[in-house]
Amino acid sequence: MNRNKMIMYVLLVMALLIIALPLAGCAGSGSTAGTTAKETTAATAAATTAGGAVAKNEISIKGNAFNPDNLSIKVGDTVTWINNDSYAHTVKAKTGEFDSGNIASGGKFSFTFSKEGTYDYICAIHTSMTGKIVVTK
Repeated sequence: MNRNKMIMYVLLVMALLIIALPLAGCAGSGSTAGTTAKETTAATAAATTAGGAVAKNEISIKGNAFNPDNLSIKVGDTVTWINNDSYAHTVKAKTGEFDSGNIASGGKFSFTFSKEGTYDYICAIHTSMTGKIVVTK
């Protein structure tokens, strides 16, 4: 193989790796490691309508976004996140109160908020995805 062909081959392999590695994080295992008694996950079908509407205290995960991304609830309420994307996401409080682990496509994660406060959260896989829960008495 001549030098030019070798360089082209190396560049092609590097380009494929650059494209493939970030996408590997989107294929989650559905693990629920770190789940506490107040948290539940279930790999069930999403309970949203075709228009993407969600029920009270439900947050849809679709198109790399939380919808709604801000939710106000009362102490004792449970919020359920539903993954309507075709790949895994997480729901993780920035200060550690909850962490869903990987939520597979079609899966759900629920958390009951027992304390007043503002809870900022992210998807640990896609960190540009953010949301906020405001809990009042």
